[in-house]
Amino acid sequence: MKCEDVYSIFSHMPTLETERLLLRRMMVGDCYDMYEYARRADVTKHLTWSPHPSVEYTKEYLAHLSHHYQLGDFYDWALILKGDNKMIGTCGFTRFHFPHDVAEVGYVISPDYRGRGIAPEALSAVLRFGFERLGLHRIEAKYMMENEASRRVMEKVGMRFEGVTYGGMKIKEIYRDIGTCAILAADFAKSE
Repeated sequence: MKCEDVYSIFSHMPTLETERLLLRRMMVGDCYDMYEYARRADVTKHLTWSPHPSVEYTKEYLAHLSHHYQLGDFYDWALILKGDNKMIGTCGFTRFHFPHDVAEVGYVISPDYRGRGIAPEALSAVLRFGFERLGLHRIEAKYMMENEASRRVMEKVGMRFEGVTYGGMKIKEIYRDIGTCAILAADFAKSE
C-alpha cells in the first residue's frame, strides 16, 4: 500500500453503506448533529479531544476538514442513520503505517444511539474497506483502559486484545493506560 494511493482514494471520499447506516464524508451542514453529541463531556471523557464549546466551533471544524478531504489526508466517515438522515457519530482511520500495510481505526457514537450495535456495524464496514479496498494486512484500535465499552465493540468485530501500554498516552494532562486490539486480514476474512 502506498500513501499516494490512499490519498487518491480519500480525496474522493468513498461512500460506504450498511443495513442501517450511510458512511460518507462529513459536511458543514452536519454541524448541528455533530455538536449535539460533541459538546457532551460524557462523550469526550475517553477521547483525546475536549467537548466542542459552541455550534460555531463545530461548524468551523467541519469547514476545516473539507480542505483535508480534498487533499485525501483525512480518513473519517460521518455515520448517517438511514431514514433519519442524521449524523450520529464518526468512524474511520486515524493513521496509516504505510511500509507495513497497517492502519489504526477509531470511532465515536452519540450516547443516544449506543447499545444498538451501531458502532460494530460501522466498524465492520470500515474494516472491510481497509482489507478489501486498501489491501491492509493489519488494523488496530486503541482505547483508554477504563473504557471497556469500546473494547467490547472491538471484540464484537473480531479484534483481539493484545495488551496494555501503561502510561502510554498523555491525554488532557493525565497519563493514561492504553489498551490495544487488532485484527489481521486473514482473520477478518474467516469471520465474514
